[in-house]
Order: sequence, then structure tokens, then C-alpha cells
Amino acid sequence: MEIIPTLFKDVFLFKNQIFKDERGSFSEHFNKSQSKFFSQKEIYFCQDNITHSKKGVLRGLHYQLPPFAQSKLVSVIKGSVLDVVVDIRRGSPTFGQYFSQELNTENRFQIFIPRGFAHGFITLSQKSIFYYKVDNFFNSKYERSLSPEDPELDINWRLSKDEWIQSKKDKNNSKLANLSLFDFNQDLYA
Repeated sequence: MEIIPTLFKDVFLFKNQIFKDERGSFSEHFNKSQSKFFSQKEIYFCQDNITHSKKGVLRGLHYQLPPFAQSKLVSVIKGSVLDVVVDIRRGSPTFGQYFSQELNTENRFQIFIPRGFAHGFITLSQKSIFYYKVDNFFNSKYERSLSPEDPELDINWRLSKDEWIQSKKDKNNSKLANLSLFDFNQDLYA
């Protein structure tokens, strides 16, 4: 497994080794021993989720507040997405900045996103299958969503807004300045 640093100290890009022969290919998608690379704290993933999306579907930017904050390990099984991670920890040197990476079946990248970051993606291919692990369960009371078109973030989603397909809920996401966020010095794994 290759570990590639990103703009954010705690967000990592992983490239798993692929073994190919005449039968096809094999790659290890997750190994618990990898979690030592994710965080100083032990990460226990408790749920796996899969989304099927068509081109232009934009999901996010989502996060959950404590005590239901979530870390995620995200990847693409089929197709291509632009994955976006935003630092929403007030007081962080990278607060309000974003990192984006295309995830697809060719590059087979995975991204680890710790608690304290908002996450979203847009499908670039005709169809995508997006797979992710979380270390805390969904709780609608603690769920928050950041607007993907917040001018303060100025995210390049690669597709024009008229191509976006969003849920009714995501169309009403709030701007960064209006949301409950995290504090940089807050221990989100306590």
C-alpha cells in the first residue's frame, strides 16, 4: 500500500497494490492493520455504505457533530467521482480549505477522512458505485451539511451547476459561516 500525503496533515490518500494474472486481478481493499496510518487514535469502522449514482449526482458536503462525528474511508468500485474534503475545524491553519481528488476504477485510490472534515463527491462518469466505511453511526440530530457552492470555499466541481443532481435536502445546505463546526483543539475521538 502506498500512502500519499494531501493538503491536510490528517487526510491520507491510499493506493492499494493490485495483483493481476490471466484470471483477472486481486487487491486488498481494507486491512485493520492499515488503521495505524489513519490517526493517532484507534479507528474502529462500524458500518459500510454503498451509493449508486448517475453522472452529475452531487452528494454533500456532509458531516456529523459529536458525539456522532465520523471518520470515513472512501473509494470507488465503478466509474469516476471527484471527491472533496473540507477542513471545518475552527482555529486550524487550513480551516475553510479543500482538497479534491478524482477517484476511479483506474487509479483505485482511497481517501481517509478524519472527524472534523466535511465530505462530498460528484459523479463524473455515466454511473458510479461509491463505497465507504464509517466509524460512527448515522444520527440525523447531529447531521450537518455544508453548501457545495459556498463562495468562501470556491470549489471547482468540474461540472457546471446546471449538470448537478442534488437531493432536496442538499440543495438547502448552509454556508460555512452559518454552521456549527468543530474546534481545532477539540479531541473528536474522546
